Amino acid sequence: MKLLNISTLILCVSASGCSMLGQQKAEVPAKPEKSVSASQSWWPFGGDKKTKQTKVAKVDTKATQAWLDQYEPRLREAVKGSKLEVERRENVLVVTLPVDPSYNPDRPSMLLPITLGPITKVAKLVEGDTKTAVLVLGHADSSGKDEANRKLSQERAQSVAAIFRLSGLQRDRLSLKGLGSDMPRAANDSQQGRSLNRRVEMILTPQETLVALLAQYNMPAKPEAPGKAVEVVAADQTK
Repeated sequence: MKLLNISTLILCVSASGCSMLGQQKAEVPAKPEKSVSASQSWWPFGGDKKTKQTKVAKVDTKATQAWLDQYEPRLREAVKGSKLEVERRENVLVVTLPVDPSYNPDRPSMLLPITLGPITKVAKLVEGDTKTAVLVLGHADSSGKDEANRKLSQERAQSVAAIFRLSGLQRDRLSLKGLGSDMPRAANDSQQGRSLNRRVEMILTPQETLVALLAQYNMPAKPEAPGKAVEVVAADQTK
């Protein structure tokens, strides 16, 4: 299914929830929703009427694009051969971690060991560049109860952010948010669409750019709590 064109996400960060993994025996039917279209994008940093009418922090586009040109090939090399996907969008690089092959079906907020290596490579790359910051966003499909789904998407964002912390990334360069099902990248009317929507995104950009973007879209990004341990399933527990 096609990814959508750029629109709003940061302005909608306070609503909705995420589903458990699709491997459940009895899947809760997805709630009816408006069809996803090019005018309803999942992307965080696009503009809409509200933001266009307000004063916004300025992004240094020239410096950011130079950073993207230099950083993108290194990031793609870091995730090569893994399930992680890299996409360049406007002023950021997005690394997407699909939930279904990456988390324990029996403990859906617990990362599988196979996922740790690739995420750690990304984390080390970021940690080694003091000008780069990360925003980790947990996403979900629209099945299940909103409150439980939002909590799960937050826990998954925390599990990924914890790897960045363990790799030495300072808290002032790391933020996270669980968005539940607020911003799908596909329609939730099929198993494939719901699977695409269950994901964790790592948004990388220069720290000054991220600060400007967050201010621009008025998102109270939550700093990663100190001492949050990464939760992974032991190798002998995998199925």
